Amino acid sequence: MNENLYDTVPLSQMPPATAWLSDMDGVLVKENRALPGAQEFLDALKSHNMPFLVLTNNSTFTNRDLSARLARSGLDVPEDRIWTSANATAAFLSQQSPQSSAYIIGEAGLTTALHNAGYIMTDTDPEFVILGETRSYDFNALTRAIRLIEKGAKFIATNPDATGPSDEGTLPATGSIAAMIERATNRSPYYVGKPNPIMIRAALNKIGAHSETAAMVGDRMDTDIQAGVEAGLRTHLVLTGSTDEHEIQNFPYRPFGVHQGIGDLVELVEAGRG
Repeated sequence: MNENLYDTVPLSQMPPATAWLSDMDGVLVKENRALPGAQEFLDALKSHNMPFLVLTNNSTFTNRDLSARLARSGLDVPEDRIWTSANATAAFLSQQSPQSSAYIIGEAGLTTALHNAGYIMTDTDPEFVILGETRSYDFNALTRAIRLIEKGAKFIATNPDATGPSDEGTLPATGSIAAMIERATNRSPYYVGKPNPIMIRAALNKIGAHSETAAMVGDRMDTDIQAGVEAGLRTHLVLTGSTDEHEIQNFPYRPFGVHQGIGDLVELVEAGRG
């Protein structure tokens, strides 16, 4: 299926899509395997010199790590074509409070992004407590975060995802741990990652693109499509990840197009549409 859901706005009447944002897991790869059509989609973007970014809410890995992971899956995505919730968090904080200080719970992806943004990492009177993804949430570190927030540190979290997948089953993710800290402190975190459209706008700024002529591809209605819609992009849902077709009607917003997989979008890229 390659369907335009907005009957009142035919694709032929839309301005050309000159830039693309694509989610990673469930769109380009699944369980470390490239999905059908993924490389062809990337090749089409490159051959037409279209600016693009591959997005992920996961803040664990650096861009270099993710580029290597994609390469192992058979996909060629340079590290400067990757945009994570850690990158978005660093960009957001650089605008809000440049070169400030933070107590960070997370992995190399988050600490590297904030270090590159000029942030000082400290557990002594930081301006921010920043929570990201890690496979080893430490009780003492969480206790320290709670006490710093109680003393006035601002609470930031990279993404609201409550769970994440693993070979062994479901894992608690940033959103679950943030909820625990929120319950303990009565302070809600500010989530930077999807579905916050600020992650999308920061990505567009990075590649010099505009929402009116950009398209977003994702597999989740509650993060990818919501973020794209709120940022003013044309959104395309692929059914190779987290969303079944019948679930679309449960949401108050709709994607512009619904597709069986990323390969269905190659033709749109080739035609300069989206």
